[in-house]
Amino acid sequence: MQIHDVTQKGFKHKPRKRLGRGSGSGTGKTAGRGHGGQRSRSGDHPRLGFEGGQMPLYRRIPKRGFTNARFKKHYTLVNLEALSIFAEGTEVTLEMVLARGLARRTGDLLKVLGMGELDKKLTIKANKFSASAKAKIEAAGGEASLIV
Repeated sequence: MQIHDVTQKGFKHKPRKRLGRGSGSGTGKTAGRGHGGQRSRSGDHPRLGFEGGQMPLYRRIPKRGFTNARFKKHYTLVNLEALSIFAEGTEVTLEMVLARGLARRTGDLLKVLGMGELDKKLTIKANKFSASAKAKIEAAGGEASLIV
């Protein structure tokens, strides 16, 4: 080992491992696939969730009872600090929030959260408000109106 080997910072990209290039390379002959079996064959690998013939987890777990997943409401969330880009007296809706790129659409309902400060008088139409968001909107002289 030399001094320049110690002080070298390394590389951004590690060179890829070249498989099956002779026994001197360390990954010759079987190319790291072992001796036989399903995983050693080319183009053949088990489907997702396959556990080698053992009863897979998704079949071992009981599936009964009620799940609310299909009926869950998904809200698009936006913080008060993001709404400060709107002009004084603007009526803010979900469509306006999405058009300005203030939030990604994660649902058809809008919920306003109270992070940050609001110094403008805005009329915000949303499906839900956090308690702190509603208090801050009303303190700034705005209106938090619920869409039913």
